[in-house]
Amino acid sequence: MRTILQVLLLAIAALVAVAPASAQVGVMITFGPPALPIYEQPACPAENYIWVPGYWAFDYDYDDYYWVPGTWVLAPERGLLWTPGYWAWTGDRFFFHEGYWAREVGFYGGIYYGFGYFGNGYVGGRWDRDHFFYNRSVTNVNVTVVRNVYNTTVINNNVTVNRVSYNGGNGGINLRPTREQEAIDRERHIGPIQAQMQNVQAARGDRQLRASMNQGRPPIAATPQPGRFNDREAVAAREAGAPYQPPANRPARDNARGQRPDNENWRSGTAIHPRDLPPMERQGPPNTGDAKRDQKLQEQQARLQERQEKDRQKLEQKQEREDQKLEQKRADDARRQQTEQRHQQQTQQMEQRLAQQQQKLQPRPPSDRRSESQSQQQERPH
Repeated sequence: MRTILQVLLLAIAALVAVAPASAQVGVMITFGPPALPIYEQPACPAENYIWVPGYWAFDYDYDDYYWVPGTWVLAPERGLLWTPGYWAWTGDRFFFHEGYWAREVGFYGGIYYGFGYFGNGYVGGRWDRDHFFYNRSVTNVNVTVVRNVYNTTVINNNVTVNRVSYNGGNGGINLRPTREQEAIDRERHIGPIQAQMQNVQAARGDRQLRASMNQGRPPIAATPQPGRFNDREAVAAREAGAPYQPPANRPARDNARGQRPDNENWRSGTAIHPRDLPPMERQGPPNTGDAKRDQKLQEQQARLQERQEKDRQKLEQKQEREDQKLEQKRADDARRQQTEQRHQQQTQQMEQRLAQQQQKLQPRPPSDRRSESQSQQQERPH
């Protein structure tokens, strides 16, 4: 009997593993997100960075939306493009469709995120072999830092320009995916990488980014790189996309305050086991302009990646042994819940530690190093 149960569990796990990256995340809310704020795009920090637009996420602990700043991110693999996530009304509640990396840009609700994401596809740049070329007509690029550029004027005759941040329902974008977009949705995807999840975590922990605090006008709307909220290049929203007041009396939901749906466990900050986390981020080749330094950084990144994979496997195995003991002892629900809470805390602590380790090895753009060098020269006594 136990053997049959194990086989069934393995089969279910396999089905979950191959589910499309754009599957509905179980966030169940009955009031919509604020309009998208109006803000400027920070300059691209270095070659091959892809723009990931900002969006409103939801925090069950505070029954509130919070702004995840737009940022520049290195793709997990060369040739991949980002399909933004989007909110959609499904008849009785809002669901969030998570964004993903793929060879083509899929459906993102017709949301006008700007900077090349004008509701359909992406016109902010394109891959040419191993190099990403940026369309300067819609993307903020400093040609002294990034030289792979072109200019193509974008005319949006079939797109209504507004700041609505959700699809369907009352006041939402009325658009459905095409057959081509549905086909893209079924292809192989990669979910948000660790740097993006770190960006979400930092935003979730920043009180001023909650919609109830900023009324739809976040003081940090976009950053040059994930999580760098104090960077001098970070930009504030110029204005809210539309007037916003949070509901005075929040509608009752299927889950009590502070509780998240079971199928949202993989989301950063709520993952219970390491297997619930997104795949480890594969750092792209460093490009600091110094060949020796690039080689050293690449070697350090490879060693760190190997060590972090072992740490995740070690914690996963430890937690599995504890779960097996509970199964053998036929532990009650209270004991199981207590163990799951401890596992969740362990996983969050490990995720934060790994993100900090990755951040320390993140190569800074050449412009940052030049500025630091100039500052040191100015401070040097004559």
